Amino acid sequence: MPSLLAEQARGQKEFEVEAPTIGAALRALPLRDLLFDERDELRPLVNVYVDGEDARERGGLEAELRGGETVRVVAAIAGG
Repeated sequence: MPSLLAEQARGQKEFEVEAPTIGAALRALPLRDLLFDERDELRPLVNVYVDGEDARERGGLEAELRGGETVRVVAAIAGG
């Protein structure tokens, strides 16, 4: 979890959850509201990687997790 988001979870950067899919794992986090918008879609500047591979390459949020994978959330930085 990026430091900026971890601040909202009392500094906790790592969480262990059991979930069948990438999306379910993210929705189980206490930071769910920061990751998803009001339509329950992943916010545009949130990137997700599973064992170093972009989640979009694995089928997106509906891709299955086998267990033991590391899901990493990376907040993209935008600005000008």
